[in-house]
Amino acid sequence: MPLTLYVDGNRWRTHLHAVRDAHPGIVPVLKGNGYGFGLERLARTAAWLGVDTVAVGEYPEVTQVAAAFRGSVMVLSPWRPFETRAVFDSHVIHTVGRLSDLQELRSREATPRVVLERLTSMRRHGLSARDLRAAAGQLDGVALEGVALHLPISHGSHLAEVNRLMTDVISAGLPTNGVYVTHLTDPELDTLHQAFPDYDFRPRVGTALWLGDRDALSVRATVLDAHPVERGDVFGYRGRTAPAAGTILIVSGGTAHGIGLEAPTGGATLKDRAARVARGGLDAVGFVRSPYTIDGKQRIFAEPPHMQASMLFLSGGAEVPQIGDEVDVRVRFTATTFDETVITE
Repeated sequence: MPLTLYVDGNRWRTHLHAVRDAHPGIVPVLKGNGYGFGLERLARTAAWLGVDTVAVGEYPEVTQVAAAFRGSVMVLSPWRPFETRAVFDSHVIHTVGRLSDLQELRSREATPRVVLERLTSMRRHGLSARDLRAAAGQLDGVALEGVALHLPISHGSHLAEVNRLMTDVISAGLPTNGVYVTHLTDPELDTLHQAFPDYDFRPRVGTALWLGDRDALSVRATVLDAHPVERGDVFGYRGRTAPAAGTILIVSGGTAHGIGLEAPTGGATLKDRAARVARGGLDAVGFVRSPYTIDGKQRIFAEPPHMQASMLFLSGGAEVPQIGDEVDVRVRFTATTFDETVITE
């Protein structure tokens, strides 16, 4: 039985329109698993929104997206000479983060379309201020689409950093006014539009677009089996024993879907650290909280999830759902693959 994503279609589409209209020049990001929706579905939706450019994470995603989206496809991962999966076509925009890669790319494709990524405080990919200036003299045979600024997800303002980076962009004298940005708030974008009116800031948006209205989305798993147990009863692949009387509940969704493999949040607050310590304590005694909610409570895994299904432990007194019932699941959409997506009108 499936792990199913249910979408309130009218509410979701209303949200998509609102985000698009509030962000002129928006570049929807479709990378990875398509935020749980799938790449091709989001590509079709981006075409329906009427945008001219979308972004993907890696080159293998280009073909899937281009089948349903006829505009430009920007690849966020920087091109490298050893990238054997690169797609060279007029609809592809390459990201370049090294001068040597710019030179090599020109020898691989006639007039490649590129964005030059400026290194930010993330220190992941990108050109230094000096290399950005040098790139301005190496653009023969290149169609420069703009400069990319990939900023960290921060609780503070990015404006000081972006102002400094924009000084580098301006001083480089590049023949473009396009600036592709990520992780900027709406007030920050408004400020930058006013501060640099000659530049066209284009926000690349993924989570806030596709998942910004979480109340429009719900995930449910199917109950596959239920087995009453007494304290000390043995169960599971690893021969664990029940900690008390209760029920071993088998539900759809396992490691093949991303259940139990969700990426850590990396939160830095005291509350985040306390939560990680608490989870570590549960791990130490063999109890790990699952994303499944049953009878109003988030339940624990009876043992690590299997590939297609998960075993949960319900303590005595909990209401046990019937086989075939659906239960709520709280998942990280970017880490989860669904068997079925149901979008209502």
